[in-house]
Amino acid sequence: MSREKIVVLDFGSQYAHLIAKRFRMLGYYSEIALPSTDLSAFENCKGIVFSGGPSSVYDEKVPEFNSEILNLDIPILGLCYGHYIVQLGYNGKVGKGDVGEFGFSTLNLNPSVKSPLFEDIEPVQQVWMSHQDSVFELGEGFELVGSTKDCPYAATQNLAKKRFSLQFHCEVKDTPCGNKIFENFAKYCGMEQNWDQDTVLNVILENIKKEADGKNVLLFLSGGVDSTITFALLNKALGQERVLGLHIDNGFMRKNESANVAEAYRKFGFNNFIVEDASESFLKAISGLTDPQKKRMAVGENFITVRNEVVEKQHLDESNWLLAQGTLYPDIIESGGTKNSHTIKTHHNRVQGIQDLIAKGLIIEPIRDLYKDEVRAIGKKLGLSDELVMRHPFPGPGLSINVLCSDGKVSQKDIDELKKAQEELNNVTLDMFCENCTASLKRSVLPVRSVGVQGDFRTYRFPAVLTFADEGNGFFHFPGKREKIEECSSTITNTAKFLNRTCIKLYQNPAVNVEDMKIQEGYCEKSRLDQLREVDNIVLTELHKAGWYDKIFQHLTIDLPFASAKDRASFVLRPVISEDVMTARFAMLPKDLMETIVHQIAALPFVDALYFDATNKPPATFGWE
Repeated sequence: MSREKIVVLDFGSQYAHLIAKRFRMLGYYSEIALPSTDLSAFENCKGIVFSGGPSSVYDEKVPEFNSEILNLDIPILGLCYGHYIVQLGYNGKVGKGDVGEFGFSTLNLNPSVKSPLFEDIEPVQQVWMSHQDSVFELGEGFELVGSTKDCPYAATQNLAKKRFSLQFHCEVKDTPCGNKIFENFAKYCGMEQNWDQDTVLNVILENIKKEADGKNVLLFLSGGVDSTITFALLNKALGQERVLGLHIDNGFMRKNESANVAEAYRKFGFNNFIVEDASESFLKAISGLTDPQKKRMAVGENFITVRNEVVEKQHLDESNWLLAQGTLYPDIIESGGTKNSHTIKTHHNRVQGIQDLIAKGLIIEPIRDLYKDEVRAIGKKLGLSDELVMRHPFPGPGLSINVLCSDGKVSQKDIDELKKAQEELNNVTLDMFCENCTASLKRSVLPVRSVGVQGDFRTYRFPAVLTFADEGNGFFHFPGKREKIEECSSTITNTAKFLNRTCIKLYQNPAVNVEDMKIQEGYCEKSRLDQLREVDNIVLTELHKAGWYDKIFQHLTIDLPFASAKDRASFVLRPVISEDVMTARFAMLPKDLMETIVHQIAALPFVDALYFDATNKPPATFGWE
């Protein structure tokens, strides 16, 4: 007999699987289906959720939707794009809103309407928005449940039809009442709890045995959390004699990273792994590349090349070996890996060479449907140490994607759009800081583009830079109140068309004239990687010393080719707090820790400037490429 379930219809949102994950973590089994799916998919279905998506409902090409689903006598909850589908299904009106909402907003519940979805939830709630379209007129039989400042119809319901729709994303952690909303929806659906971590682990182990089908498995072992836990799962399911971990030193590792990774594995008892130094091969593969997507793809394809060389060198019978990867679901989503999703950035584990192997059934990815926090929970259940499970994420391409590259030329398009970006920034009202702070505030735009995500779309725009009071010797004041910085950052990125990040300048080398700072010709070469390793090592060392390494999800150090000379660089500090990688907030470090880090980095002879990235996700991604 099949299990009772909540079915999530994936309209292409980054967050579709996050919805299913939330229900599973609450104890309710859930499955993903396409919105065009046949009605037979809803056997034993107790409730349906329509996800968000990257499209506008008025785009020429929108996800195909089986409208007969709306006729089912099953409760339906629509989120963001799903909110519009529900309203349009009952003759509501939707269009482009005057103001887009990206990030935090305050939901005020309608005191005259009682909603089973908001049972035991306070009337004022923080919610997470990511939309440009809005509902202008409610569908027939719907009533207003809640609003935000810029969204009059943020929550609605039609109890006669068992229909609910929400503009905000209650599946992300940044909507604190989200789990309660899902729990209330499951309760309204009459769903019984039928899913737990033991079940998840057993399903994964059984799937590994089934997919391996008697073959051995070679795993790309970066040393990061995902590949490490994948390694442990494979070993438990198949035994160490059928699994070989391949750690490739691609030249993009942190300072002493490969040696530290090997030592940690040996200490835990893993002895079925090898280390291959392929740094020259990878540096050659990305030589001269400046486009972030091409660079990522070159790194990913070269992993396949090195894998083939190792198979030959180790005299492995290729017909008897599968390739395993520690792919997570966010990797697939951001690479445009579901039918209705858009590519935000191509992950190395989704390049064409990998896709070809997947099509041939030669890839096994045990944790591909999970998120980072779920994977860590599995790792702890397997008995892995915190040293292995709680490390900051470190993707296969390593530091290569933290080194922004340029041929040193600035196009006319960049010149024109930089001017427009500066005009936008000048016109944004920033009155949230103290009078003295605002009076000394200077605004500029960095002449480099970085990747971002807004409303499930990829953006490639400029970062705004705010410079506060000069504190002498090249150091600048950093505002101490997180909520003010966050309000300022969101105000800029929500209103500007050419800006997708907000940075705060921490340091400018006093020996360098600001006028001499410009885009330099710079590629991902060993010299720049070595500089980045030194800066990155300072940050991570001080985070460990201060006990802050475990308090944040990840720290990325970004190297910019914006400097006074080719052998110099500017750097960006990017500490983030996240649960599942799909959303994140920038992390505020203590003032004394920040000062220690900044002064040590400023003392390095090649540093021209230092910035702090104060942008949440969305609208920015974690990294800049």
